[in-house]
Amino acid sequence: MEKTLPLFPLSLIVYPGEDLNLHIFEPRYRQLINECLEEERTFGIPAFINNKMPGYGTEMHVTSLHRRYDDGRMDIKSKGLSVFRLVNFENPIPGKLYAGGEVEMIDKSDSFSAHATALMERLERLYGLLQIENDYDPTSENFSYKVAHKVGLSVDQEYELLTLETEAERQLFLIQHLNNVMPVVADMERTKQRIRMNGHFKNLDPLNF
Repeated sequence: MEKTLPLFPLSLIVYPGEDLNLHIFEPRYRQLINECLEEERTFGIPAFINNKMPGYGTEMHVTSLHRRYDDGRMDIKSKGLSVFRLVNFENPIPGKLYAGGEVEMIDKSDSFSAHATALMERLERLYGLLQIENDYDPTSENFSYKVAHKVGLSVDQEYELLTLETEAERQLFLIQHLNNVMPVVADMERTKQRIRMNGHFKNLDPLNF
């Protein structure tokens, strides 16, 4: 399905279900958000990576106007709805200050996957190494989106995840990433332990040759 969206390119990746707080200060985006508020419209955040828009983004809904400043700036709260692929981009839209374009909405596939338990096991191992608490629920819908920002992906990798259409593909992508990163994190933790021990008296067992 195609639709027209006002567009707000940003150098970040937003996933469906994710909450995003934004400070709106540029006149073009103040106009865009004001119209979204007045007309209860959605807007799109196409990813802007390495000085270009590779094509995918997320449709957003403004959930609340948190604060409006005297000079017209705003603090808003928004939420990701669904993923789209950019069909065309027009900057600006005729008669407007902001950009817009036609987008193709990506069909929502199965939001659950049998790989959730394996992904959770690796998350627990990573967070254990980092001594960080985790309270994720692997049975939740679109589990991959909920943890994607919390596993050390680069922006390019976060974008690649956004382009994957099934929850199974996304979870397998994260499992492979964690398989790659876990030995590195474990080595870092061992290095930190050795640094802490440096300069301290050590009780060493004698070696038998």
